[in-house]
Amino acid sequence: MSGPLPALEGIRVVELAQNIAGPFASEILATLGADVLKIERPEGGDDARGWGPPFWGGTSTIFQTVNRNKRAITLDLKDPASIAWLKGYLAHADVLVQNLRPGVMDEIGLDAASLMAANPRLIYCSLWAFGARGPMKMNPGYEPMVQAFAGLFSVNGAENSPTARVGMQVLDMGTGIWAALGCLAALMRRHTTGQGCVVDTSLFETALGWLTIHYAGFNASGELPTRDRGGNQRVVVFQAFDTADGEVVIAAANDRLFAKLARALGHPEWGTDPRLATNALRVANRGLVIPPIEAILRTRSMTHWVDVLEAAGVPCAPINDLRQVAAQPQTEAIGIFQNIPGVDLRAVGLPISFDGERPPTRLRAPTLGEHNAQFGAPQPAAGVTKESP
Repeated sequence: MSGPLPALEGIRVVELAQNIAGPFASEILATLGADVLKIERPEGGDDARGWGPPFWGGTSTIFQTVNRNKRAITLDLKDPASIAWLKGYLAHADVLVQNLRPGVMDEIGLDAASLMAANPRLIYCSLWAFGARGPMKMNPGYEPMVQAFAGLFSVNGAENSPTARVGMQVLDMGTGIWAALGCLAALMRRHTTGQGCVVDTSLFETALGWLTIHYAGFNASGELPTRDRGGNQRVVVFQAFDTADGEVVIAAANDRLFAKLARALGHPEWGTDPRLATNALRVANRGLVIPPIEAILRTRSMTHWVDVLEAAGVPCAPINDLRQVAAQPQTEAIGIFQNIPGVDLRAVGLPISFDGERPPTRLRAPTLGEHNAQFGAPQPAAGVTKESP
């Protein structure tokens, strides 16, 4: 296998998952060298294939992104012959990643107890909406509803603005990362014990994990966090500001940086004002400093203030859109964009490098049933269709 550190070469992964979280988990494993076989319904396959526009190569860019480096077959999971074939394949697999509707795996005889009885070395990884236990265990869930339920909406957005969803699949992709990390830890333990295990994670748990700092503050103070343009009410100055022609984030996160900021903005006296001497005092007296900063920054351009603040050693950044980020020399320097072979779609690679090299994208996302013949998987007779889970 080409590319740096194919750490999971020889590890066989079966993916019974769709949408984003489960496929992203197994895509991480695939990019790290695992042999991933994706199982899809014969009729339409993974729902994410149709989650567009935009489409690229006849398939949504969502599907193209989280299904790289895999092979795929179709199986009718209501067909006994297909279930038997899959059980036989799983008897020699290392990892199963699944996020089917809660209860389906038990209904079709692919529950953890049964599969691990046949293959005690199997890592059985499930991605849930709300968790593997509790009164909501059987509830399905998608990204926006779990963001809302878990409290992410309540802390996102500017003060006095409507609540808002975090603007990317932070729970789907975060849960995929936790699932992959759990599988890696389980594989490490198996190396010592010879035994597989059950790995569970969920969108709800991921949301609570992202909110860990907020919950610690709430548990200590009893006060609900307020929404803030910079996302952090506990540090001053640490937020976004308007300039004459754009927005800039200033992160003067300690007393030394605050003093530098004060000098750069022409108010060195702020740095020696006893009311602003510590972060806790600045939080308590933010009205003494934030409005004057807002007024000063509106007088000149964003480029001007970024130049001034960087020269003064104050951490800051313009608020860029995706086009601006893609054009940044820093983005080019880290080489994180990779062309997906065969479809020539530019996408973000795995955000990790080994000895200075990023694991490559070896394979495009598979077409529906592309590897059926290669694996000899049973298929419904022509003209026969069944609704699979």
